[in-house]
Parts: sequence; C-alpha cells; structure tokens
Amino acid sequence: MSSSEIACTYAVLILHDDGIPVTAEKISILLKAAKVEVESYWPSLFAKLAEKRNLDDLILNSGASGGGATVAAAPVAAAGGGGGAAAPPPEEKKEEPKEESDDDMGFSLFD
Repeated sequence: MSSSEIACTYAVLILHDDGIPVTAEKISILLKAAKVEVESYWPSLFAKLAEKRNLDDLILNSGASGGGATVAAAPVAAAGGGGGAAAPPPEEKKEEPKEESDDDMGFSLFD
C-alpha cells in the first residue's frame, strides 16, 4: 500500500468517525492540513468508495475474512471443473478433557 493510499484511508476514517460526509474535497482539506501530498485522483477514488459502500461494515469486517481459507479454497474450486462453489468443510468439535476426581483414581478423602 502506498503512502498516498494510507493517508487517504486515514482521512476517510477521521471524517467518518467525526460524522462528517466523506467527499473528495474534505479528504483533500484533511491531507493538506496534515501536510501530506498525494496525487489528485486519490481523494476522489476514496470518496467514491465511501459513497458506494457502508464504511461501518468495511471497518467491522476488515479482519474477519481470515485470508488463508480463501486462497486454499480457490484451487479446489478450479479443480472441480465447474459447478457451484465448494462447501466449506464441517467444523469438528474439540472435546475438552474431563478433570479426574479422586473417586475416579480409587481413593478419596475418607478412605
């Protein structure tokens, strides 16, 4: 990610957090106040993104995808030769080990 992208991302987050409508002009004003120079197209790209997407959803789901599972599933779907998307494998429940009581070991407090 370039420094221009990061600067615009932070500007969008600041505007959104303060409840200010995210526009290319507002992003440019914030970047100018922070003395950050970016190419002129970056603020408009980020403003269009903010206009089309719900920023709360983007913020809350930014790390939820897990990343690795998507890459591992891609070759499986490609090898399938068509059809729909492959179903995710069922999750296995891990059994927690039971604590052994003194009675299970053959002795107790009153023996």
